[in-house]
Amino acid sequence: MADRHLIDVHVLLVRDGEVLLSRRRDADPRFDGLWHLPSGKLDAGESVLGGAVREAAEEVGVVIERGDLRHVHTFHANGSGVEPRLGLFFEVRRWSGEPVNREPEKCSELRWFGLDALPEDTLSYPAAGITGYLAGESFGLLGWAP
Repeated sequence: MADRHLIDVHVLLVRDGEVLLSRRRDADPRFDGLWHLPSGKLDAGESVLGGAVREAAEEVGVVIERGDLRHVHTFHANGSGVEPRLGLFFEVRRWSGEPVNREPEKCSELRWFGLDALPEDTLSYPAAGITGYLAGESFGLLGWAP
C-alpha cells in the first residue's frame, strides 16, 4: 500500500478561558482514559469545515456554523497512530446547545479545563496542538526526525 496521511479535524470549544475535553474509552490501553478534544478523521468528499461541524455534533451535541470556526493551528504528526496525520485545529467561541457526551461508548466524560491548565493525562497530539494555538503558531511537527 502506498504511504498516505490521514486528515484529522480538532475542535476547541472555548468559553471563559476554558476548553472542553473528553476522556477517551479505548480498547487500546495506550489511549484509554486520556483526555482529547472533540475530533475525528474526515469522511470521503468532506471539507475540513464540514468535518469539524459534524464531529462536534456527533461527539458533544453542539451545533456550529462553519463561519464561526477559526483555523488556529495545523500539526503534521507521526507516531500518534498507525499512519502519519495532518491535524487541523479550529477554535470556536459560539455554538448552539450545551455540550453532552453523545458517544458514551467512546468517551467516559466531558470536562472544561483552563487553556493554561490542561490535565497531565492529555494525549500528546491534541495537547501539542493546543500549545501551538496558545503560542500563536500556525504550524508544528510532532514525532518526525529532525
